[in-house]
Amino acid sequence: MRRTLFDADHEAFRDTCKTFCAKEVEPHHDSWEQDGIVPRDLWLRGGAAGLLGFMMPEEYGGGGTDDFRFQVVLHEELAAIGATGVGFPLHTDVNSPYFRDLTTSEQQARWLPGFCDGSLITAIAMTEPGAGSDLQGIRTNASPEGDHYLLNGQKTFITNGINADLVIVVAKTDPAAGSRGMSLLVVERGMSGFERGRNLDKIGLKAQDTAELFFDHVRVPMSNRLGVEGQGFTYLMRNLPQERLSIAVSAVATSERVLRLTYDYCRDRRAFGRAIGEFQATRFTLAELATEVDVARVYVDRCIAEHVGAGLDATDAAKAKWWTTELQKRVVDSCLQLFGGYGYMREYPVAKAFVDTRVHTIYGGTTEIMKEIIARDLPL
Repeated sequence: MRRTLFDADHEAFRDTCKTFCAKEVEPHHDSWEQDGIVPRDLWLRGGAAGLLGFMMPEEYGGGGTDDFRFQVVLHEELAAIGATGVGFPLHTDVNSPYFRDLTTSEQQARWLPGFCDGSLITAIAMTEPGAGSDLQGIRTNASPEGDHYLLNGQKTFITNGINADLVIVVAKTDPAAGSRGMSLLVVERGMSGFERGRNLDKIGLKAQDTAELFFDHVRVPMSNRLGVEGQGFTYLMRNLPQERLSIAVSAVATSERVLRLTYDYCRDRRAFGRAIGEFQATRFTLAELATEVDVARVYVDRCIAEHVGAGLDATDAAKAKWWTTELQKRVVDSCLQLFGGYGYMREYPVAKAFVDTRVHTIYGGTTEIMKEIIARDLPL
């Protein structure tokens, strides 16, 4: 189905992203998978190409646009080559609203130039060993002491956690106040008491550094707080719809890529004297998947348009997130089956997509949490 979401500026940016991915990402991604991390100099090259700060003010080296469609283009082009290890979308889609909208002029001058040029890599630390989707259950705390906070606690499953120079840490500054006692503190590389644990050994997303973080009496200046003390939970809820929409964008783009790979395989692979794509069972399976992915694409594009305009609400974002990621799982699993034994071989892209896909129904809020958000909005 023809898409009407993008204009000439977005397509020109897509050409930039394609060129960057073909030159700087695709030839190296396999080695990054083995290393378990993407090199920092990729971020500098991404910044130089204008891929990291297009949503930031021009005075700090950004593109000066808050049009989320540019972020969608970057996400789609990374997904189109299976580049699941490049943490740019976490930086641009998830963290950018915090650094753009909640920072003071002093913080912007200190952080945004590096955010845009790739010299400052960002992460956000919400999840803890005992608290995932239930953010109110976090135990990391920050006690106000004079002109700083004393931060203690630990986080886990933090994307960009090894590479990150700036980490937005969700902490309780008033444990007795419940959700109204959370604040967002920016912890910087090199702060005393801030330690990184393992680069976690995941079943997929091998090139993406995902870490444990530890905070032992870290003195965080109050000048590193984002926004108003005690409003952290409100800020998180405000920005989660964009994060979930970003995941939905990736889910649909990945489903489309895997279908393309499967079409090619089914045209070339022969059994019983003919291409396996000629068998009715194969054709019907692919017809069903192609239809469902097209339907998902239309819904996600509508969500993107809504987000660019009036703003996407939490319920519609939850619908997009759970439906597209569960569809992605089903598409990849069905396509792997059509590859037969070759689909189980790690050198085949469909095998990599199989393990990379599994986390999409978990991070950003599990499918079950998405359904709970939707159910709360029903007239029951």
